Amino acid sequence: MNYWLMKSEPDVYGISDLERDRYTIWDGVRNYQARNFLKSMQVGDLAFFYHSNTQPPGIVGLMQIVESQVVDPSQFDPTGDYYDSKATTAAPRWHTVKVELVRAFGAKMTLETLRQTFTPEQLLVVKQGNRLSVMPILRQVAAQIIEIADSASPPA
Repeated sequence: MNYWLMKSEPDVYGISDLERDRYTIWDGVRNYQARNFLKSMQVGDLAFFYHSNTQPPGIVGLMQIVESQVVDPSQFDPTGDYYDSKATTAAPRWHTVKVELVRAFGAKMTLETLRQTFTPEQLLVVKQGNRLSVMPILRQVAAQIIEIADSASPPA
């Protein structure tokens, strides 16, 4: 199993939306490196849900990859923000995954907390200037993030 961090703006699609829907397709990624990370995800991998472009940004929950190698349908919608005129159904350019909510965290793990806990070499999201919306996370870092989230949340 691999671990990932996936960013979304909460006013576009936030953890509360995933709590309501339980699962979603992670569409609209238009960066080649992030797309390649999405293509390498496997069913059963876990991903941290990160709220970006908000104050403060941070990790708000945990998701599981339930389907991989999904063709991103947003590339075919000429009225949408993520339309790609070079993509065809016979030769799609963008792939993604379907995720399912594992759990929302009781408290947001802010970017500041992540910066105080991890180096840029350990966790790419704390690296100055990093704008990737999807990135891998080392297994030991993922375990530490889960431990911090568990200690910040009251037991159920």
